[in-house]
Amino acid sequence: MASLDSTFLIDLLRRVSPAVEHLDRLEASREPRFITPPAAAEVMVGAHLLGGQSLRVAEELLATLQWLEFDPESSRLAGRIGAELIARGEPLGAADLFIAATSLRHRQRLITRDRGFARVPGLQVETY
Repeated sequence: MASLDSTFLIDLLRRVSPAVEHLDRLEASREPRFITPPAAAEVMVGAHLLGGQSLRVAEELLATLQWLEFDPESSRLAGRIGAELIARGEPLGAADLFIAATSLRHRQRLITRDRGFARVPGLQVETY
């Protein structure tokens, strides 16, 4: 199962070819697609800034995805991962930390173009 990062979704909305091709493969496999609340929020910030049709299209895209819960276990994972990364001198921003922890908690691989997620221990990252 795949958790879709905001970078992937934004690239889809912009019709970036590698993202569109990757989505085509996901749809052909009939693999369920998920989103974390922080990734959705990042998409919606940009959509609200653009407004109009961009906002409607972003909302429609998000409505096609299943949402992963940021629950107490996700919070504990985020704390542990965040502390480990800080101790290594490789901190991750809060939104990305929550996206990583939620995806890991729900055993999802994360589809993103952000290679920074590769620093998260145990997180399966798929780039395009």
